[in-house]
Amino acid sequence: MTTGLTGQLLVATPRLEHPTFRRTVILLLDHDEDGALGVVVNRPSGVDVDVVLPTWQPFVTTPGRLFQGGPVATDSALGLVEVGIDGEEPLGVRRLYGTVGLVDLDTPPEVVAAELRGLRIFAGYAGWSAGQLEGEIAEGSWYVVPSLPADAFSPAPEVLWRTVLRRQGGDLAFVAAYPDDPMMN
Repeated sequence: MTTGLTGQLLVATPRLEHPTFRRTVILLLDHDEDGALGVVVNRPSGVDVDVVLPTWQPFVTTPGRLFQGGPVATDSALGLVEVGIDGEEPLGVRRLYGTVGLVDLDTPPEVVAAELRGLRIFAGYAGWSAGQLEGEIAEGSWYVVPSLPADAFSPAPEVLWRTVLRRQGGDLAFVAAYPDDPMMN
């Protein structure tokens, strides 16, 4: 498993207790021999998008909040979108895989709004240098599972960690019931 995880989900295992990534679900936007980049899709902040990008607020997917995409470049915004499957990139959108892409937030929203099936705005992202993510996976910090386009735009991101694990079936479905504090079990 050296490269090629773009579009997959990283689901934090219970042993990953660092507060930045505890119980996170990360959508990998890019993964190759140089490293990886993704966004945490289950951490909405308490800030509405209109505080930082007011023209985009009417188009963002529920809950309409700015999401904490990760610890890198938290002062920058990244727009993740789901668009149609016809293969053409709407103006201002760069497809990453399938129907998921990035929108240039300098594009007037009205130019791309008709093409959007989902939109999330992230402050920051998660990044790994060459080989770093592979090492974290090998040490048991992450489960790598298939994503669905709807995962990145879930209207209930606070339950996404459990939801994604449950749908995997088998042993991973049992992990979804892992208590928040195993000492209280």
